[in-house]
Amino acid sequence: MAPDPWEGCFWSWGLLLWLSVGSTGDAPPTPQTKCTDFQNANLLQGTNLKAHFLLFTPSDPLCGQLVEESSDIRNLGFNATLGTKLVIHGFRALGTKPSWIDKFISALLQAADANVIAVDWVYGSTGVYFSAVENVVKLGLEISRFLRKLLVLGVSESSIHIIGVSLGAHVGGMVGHFYKGQLGQITGLDPAGPEYTRASLEERLDPGDALFVEAIHTDTDNLGIRIPVGHVDYYVNGGQDQPGCPTSISAGYSYLICDHMRAVHIYISALESSCPLMAFPCTSYKVFLAGHCLDCFNPFLLSCPRIGLVEQGGVKIEPLPKEVKVYLLTTSTAPYCVHHSLVEFYLLKLRNQDTCITVTFLSSSVTSSVTITIPRQQRHGKGIIAHPSPQCQINQVKLKFQPSNRVWKKDRTIVIGMFCTAPLPVHDNLHWSQSWVWIPNPCPLYPTSSRHLEY
Repeated sequence: MAPDPWEGCFWSWGLLLWLSVGSTGDAPPTPQTKCTDFQNANLLQGTNLKAHFLLFTPSDPLCGQLVEESSDIRNLGFNATLGTKLVIHGFRALGTKPSWIDKFISALLQAADANVIAVDWVYGSTGVYFSAVENVVKLGLEISRFLRKLLVLGVSESSIHIIGVSLGAHVGGMVGHFYKGQLGQITGLDPAGPEYTRASLEERLDPGDALFVEAIHTDTDNLGIRIPVGHVDYYVNGGQDQPGCPTSISAGYSYLICDHMRAVHIYISALESSCPLMAFPCTSYKVFLAGHCLDCFNPFLLSCPRIGLVEQGGVKIEPLPKEVKVYLLTTSTAPYCVHHSLVEFYLLKLRNQDTCITVTFLSSSVTSSVTITIPRQQRHGKGIIAHPSPQCQINQVKLKFQPSNRVWKKDRTIVIGMFCTAPLPVHDNLHWSQSWVWIPNPCPLYPTSSRHLEY
């Protein structure tokens, strides 16, 4: 066949056009980056795994680039010298993209100079929960194969941080198990409870899955797991009911999911805010609220763990203890962080009945309260109060005696004693704030100008 005489002409004109554009000093046009969003599935489609790996980089945090089998991930902007963070979502009942994922990825890239890879397994996590559970091992194998390609590029195992939400936390544990616990870190955000509370260590997240494993528990009485699964396990507000979440089933879907997803929003807040989300080891939430766990000497040698991108959660001891339960309180809205304080009251005289005193901190129209109970024939009672502002910014402290329920005559009881308070952890404080007070019923306000407090 004779060559087309116009073929070379088109090529020549194209070349001349490019040279003409270049001669003006402008660079030739670059191809637009192709961004890929999460898949959408439905109940009939949610059977195959169909996992996608979407790369997000500091240079373009809003654009997820699909890493395909044949592609060279370095051409997509992956930097092997940076740390790599994998985000794995959990069960998707309706087959939709996680509503929190964009904000989560953006916060990660603002907080750390790293590669972020979102694992989209919407298809494999949709439909029946137990079918999604069956896909956990399959997904773990697929992620392990993906990571093997990164290791070939020079990525170190210790620079890999997996963040798994709900069922995704156990996927991360599975991947860590395949890598014999040599991955750098796994963070479980309210790891799923159904089908996993009694699972073997090989089947669920556990401290042996990475060099450092942490878990944030916010729904242990429903969708989250009750047992500790990491080196450090944060039980936020006791790990069950979260402030600000609906308490009635009439709220519908929010009632079911709010506590469970609070772990995600708390972690996002920890990435975005500088205020510390510090926790304290204790045998139980009740004991913590009673003021018996005031620092982190045992077992962390005074290095209190913190939620967020802090190396080993701020714990500075080796080897790391395992399955340590730590407790903290939060507010009902972002940024969630509070300053914990111990409050104590010492009675001058013993009483023949329980004495209840409500302590209230006030600052900038924000109030926080706790009730101290002093058992009968005892002098001392204490508790933990959480306030959004540090003690130096508290404008007032109010003490109110709660009398026994006597409807037939007026209670004229006067309680005299010493009130003390100290911010946690107590080892950081050189002295306590303390004052002698007397509290009649009803309790008026008595100004104390030297301390700018009111009793």
